[in-house]
Amino acid sequence: MTIAPLRFPIRILTNRHIYRRLVSQFLVMLITIFGLMLIGTSPALAGLNDDRFDGNIFALYGGNGSLVPPRISLAESLKVGKPALLVFYVDDSSDCKQYASTVSQLQAPYGRAANFIPISVDSLPVKSTFTPTEPGYYYKGLLPQTVLIDQKGNVVFNEAGQLSYERVDDAFRKVFDLLPRSESVELKRRTFNEINTELTNQ
Repeated sequence: MTIAPLRFPIRILTNRHIYRRLVSQFLVMLITIFGLMLIGTSPALAGLNDDRFDGNIFALYGGNGSLVPPRISLAESLKVGKPALLVFYVDDSSDCKQYASTVSQLQAPYGRAANFIPISVDSLPVKSTFTPTEPGYYYKGLLPQTVLIDQKGNVVFNEAGQLSYERVDDAFRKVFDLLPRSESVELKRRTFNEINTELTNQ
C-alpha cells in the first residue's frame, strides 16, 4: 500500500495581490471609522433658541445679510445729520438671534431715512472712555441693546432686551414726526394745517 502525498492548495501571492488586499482592508477600516464617528457624534448645529455660534445672525435669522457690516459708521452718520439706529449684539446669543428679524423688519420702512448700524460688542475696542462719535459710548453692557440717535445727535431711545417692532417704530415715528400708528398704518408726516372736525362740528 502506497501512501499518496498530501496535497494542499498553495496560493502564490504576488506583490500585486498583496497590495490589493492591503488597500481593500484599509478602505474597509477607514469607512468603518468614519461611520462610527458619524453615529457617535451629537449634532453640532446651532439654532434660534440656543447660545451657540452659527454665523451672521442678521443673514440667518433676520433674512438680511446687508446689515452687516454696516454701510456707514456712527461718526459719518452724525456728520451728515441722519438718524442712526445702533443695535448692539453678539452672534452667539439666543436673544440677539430672535431680535435680528425685528431689526430687519424695521429696515424696510426706515432704511433709507435712517442709518442702521449693528455693532458686534466683540468688535468694540477695550478702553476706559469713548467719545459720542464712537459706538462704545452708548453701550451699557446689556444685549441686545437698541439706541436711536436723532438728526441732531441726541439719544431719543435707549433700551435693552428684545423689543417689539411697534416699540421701536414708535420711537422712529417721533424722530420723523410721523402720525401715530393708531391713526396711520402708512408712514405719513404730520401736517400742521389739519382741521380737527370734532372741534368744528360743535
